[in-house]
Amino acid sequence: MTEEERATFTSVKHSAGQIALLTDEQRNNVLKAVADAIETKADVLLDANRQDLANCSAADPLYDRLQLDQARLSEIAAQMRKVATLPSPVGRTIAERMMPNGLHLRKVSVPFGVIGMIYEARPNVTFDVFSLCFKSGNACILKGGKAADNSCRAGVKLIHDVLQQRGLDTACITLLPATHTAAATLLEAVGYVDLCIPRGGRRLIDFVRTTAKVPVIETGAGVVHCYFDMSADLDMGRRIVDNAKTRRPSVCNTLDTLIIHRSRLNDLPALCVPLGEKGVVIHADTDALKALSGHYPDKRLIEADEADWDTEWLSLQMGIVTVDSLEGALAHIARHGSGHSESIVADDVTSQRIFEQRVDAACVYVNAPTSFTDGAQFGFGAEIGISTQKLGPRGPMGLEELTTYKWLIEGNGQVRP
Repeated sequence: MTEEERATFTSVKHSAGQIALLTDEQRNNVLKAVADAIETKADVLLDANRQDLANCSAADPLYDRLQLDQARLSEIAAQMRKVATLPSPVGRTIAERMMPNGLHLRKVSVPFGVIGMIYEARPNVTFDVFSLCFKSGNACILKGGKAADNSCRAGVKLIHDVLQQRGLDTACITLLPATHTAAATLLEAVGYVDLCIPRGGRRLIDFVRTTAKVPVIETGAGVVHCYFDMSADLDMGRRIVDNAKTRRPSVCNTLDTLIIHRSRLNDLPALCVPLGEKGVVIHADTDALKALSGHYPDKRLIEADEADWDTEWLSLQMGIVTVDSLEGALAHIARHGSGHSESIVADDVTSQRIFEQRVDAACVYVNAPTSFTDGAQFGFGAEIGISTQKLGPRGPMGLEELTTYKWLIEGNGQVRP
């Protein structure tokens, strides 16, 4: 770490102490002011975003994640205002007890301090991270991707302007250069960064996991399945599969592989009608391919290979695999799933309960699409990421997941025998 980098990280750490002293009302007022600025300065944000989009092919799966428009900015502002209305996660008494010797113990929630965030072509993440970190009393240090650098810098400048107007330390949200060197520095910033959260594809997450010397929460990458059971309702399944695949194909909660019970192969063409209308390319196993041939556009129907089952498509592509039983579906998910989100479409209650109990994932759905795996949809206002690990937070992470705790012990002169 250079002296310049050390000064930057020291400033962020110092700002965390100041933010922790603000009242919840002060934090909420800042968030509402930033939300207002997002809408009034939308032209500035969109102009910066257009510069990034000009360097990205519209055919690239990252293009949709990178793109901002008026509707998305309004949604970002609305989510920030929602975060401002939520109860503070800081200072909660999680547990309390009086010991026989008269010591009074309290377990109280507190901010982590400094949250490091590494993300790719996701300019909305800049605002999500700030709203959740600021509300929970944390400073944040960000390392965005090169593809979204103009958008991220415009967003951080907007936030800095609001903070300066209120006499607050702008170092509480610091954006590093969009370089690999900056990422390495962040991941090695022991003593300055309390927690790092990567948000991006598998390559980014693997890099962070193998490189980091600071604590990391693993998020994001998802190979997502929907199992269409022998007892499933066709109309319901059609809506769920369509929504899970085509709502926003580039995000991590999107359906990657449809698993269908062999007894329902005759229903597969009807199940896939909306997918064909929206241009989805299907990589089908032998049985599914036979069932769809002549009923699905030939140019968008491909025979699958084994690698397809481990692919997070992030585009209008998906796999279809045939199984002979619920056990077969569970075995396929166990082998190829990433622990993100999985769903079953089934009327049979026993199948529903078995699926819920046996599937090892952060979010398990019954008769609903995996597109609901989202902090805003869970009532968190926004999310800082979706954890796929088991130690610590799991699933969409909101305010509570950005706090740790400490024990407060009060006595009146007791000593330990």
